[in-house]
This record gives sequence, C-alpha cells and structure tokens, in this order.
Amino acid sequence: MHDTNAVPLLCATALTRRFGGLTAVSKVSLDLHVGELHAVIGTNGAGKSTLINMLSGEIAPTSGSIALAGVDVSGWTQPRRARQGIGRSYQRTTIFPQFTVLENCRLAAQAVRQRPWMLWQSAHGCDLSMPAAQEVLEVAGLAALSAQVAGSMSHGQKRQLEIAMCLATRPRVLLLDEPLAGMGAEESERMLALLERLKREHAVLLVEHDMDAVFRVADRITVMVNGEVIASDVPQAIRSNRDVQVAYLGDPTLEAQAC
Repeated sequence: MHDTNAVPLLCATALTRRFGGLTAVSKVSLDLHVGELHAVIGTNGAGKSTLINMLSGEIAPTSGSIALAGVDVSGWTQPRRARQGIGRSYQRTTIFPQFTVLENCRLAAQAVRQRPWMLWQSAHGCDLSMPAAQEVLEVAGLAALSAQVAGSMSHGQKRQLEIAMCLATRPRVLLLDEPLAGMGAEESERMLALLERLKREHAVLLVEHDMDAVFRVADRITVMVNGEVIASDVPQAIRSNRDVQVAYLGDPTLEAQAC
C-alpha cells in the first residue's frame, strides 16, 4: 500500500463530461498512487469507460483537470500522454493476430522508441525494442509463448499479451478496462497474479465487473452510479457501505424480507 501522505502520480479533479444534454460523468475526483490498485466499479452506463477515456486522453473533459506527477495534462493528446507514461488496455483485445507474441511486443516498444534515422537496421536487431519486448513477456508470464502466432492464443493469453504490449511502452500509470472479461477461472487467476505484480511498480486503475476479483486485488474502490461517485474507500468499507449495497449490490434488507 502506498504512503497516504505521498503525492499521487495521477490526480483527477472534478472531471465532468457532457454529450449534448447527457452528463456521462459528473465531478469525479480520484488519485492513483504507485503501489496501489484502485478499482472503479458500477453498473453499465455508470460512466466508467468515459472516465478512462478522459484519463487516457481519448476524449476531453467538459470541465475538471488531470495532473500527471503534478503536471496538468488536461489538454494533452492521447499520444503525448502515452509517451509520458499513461498506458491503457481496452475492453476489446487490440493485438496483431498475424504476428508472433514477441513481434507484438516489439512493435509496441518501437512505438515509443522511434529511431527513423536507423532505416538500414533490421527491426529484429534493434538493441532497444527487442530487449524491452523480451522483458515485458517475462513480466506478463508469456516468455514461453514468444514464438507463437498471437491469433492462435487463448482469450486469456491474448489479454495478457495486450497488457504486455502496454508495458512495452514503459508506462507509469496503467488504465485497465475489464481485463478479466470473458475469462475462465484458471485464466482469471493468472491475470489476478499479474495485477498483483504490476501494482508494485505502477499506479493501476482497474475497471472491472467481476466483484470477487475486485475485492481480492483492490486497495481502494470507487463506486459510480449514473456518472457520479457515491463512495470511495478501502474494500472493507465499500462492502459494508449502505449506499453501495442499495445502489449497486441490491438492497439486502428487501431481499431478506422477500425470502
């Protein structure tokens, strides 16, 4: 767990996003610290993906601010934020299925280590991108599959590869959008172990629907309903929070009366 007095690596303050007359996210504030996994939960339409899209730079907030290591990045483009250490994964797997696992990671590493003057050098001989690709495959637990064609991997392995590709860009912040979606029990266990390792050296934001997984790995949980935060606290406090029980988990009192 991070030092509660430490300055957050990523700080969002009163983020709001409107689409015409619809307010998708309303005045959401949260901090991300290295050594902490911060989960955001909520039902469909709660605004979770819109929040991640604002943090990563895919869409601009209507109001509010985002700071990375104390620097206001609210007006930065997504590529600029990525170069400065904000990495993200998506709900849908975004890999190059026709390439090998290693080549996928090498391409990701090259994206942030571009050397256009080295036109004559073979990409496989690049002394920067290849070691970086091999390193992240070790971290992600995919080193043994480096020569496999990515499209032939299992769903869970593809999700691991996507995170490995994200790591190849050398992020400090990881924004992970439902990395456990569609996984079986064994694949989920591997992903949870990976998340535990990643938070040691990264600030991690996790959007996830698997509540058992969230309560296992999260250090802090923010609960969103209709674009607003109704609670943000440690897992034990969230589990016992009456507003969360009613709005997200269902009203246990009414359920008990119905039995």
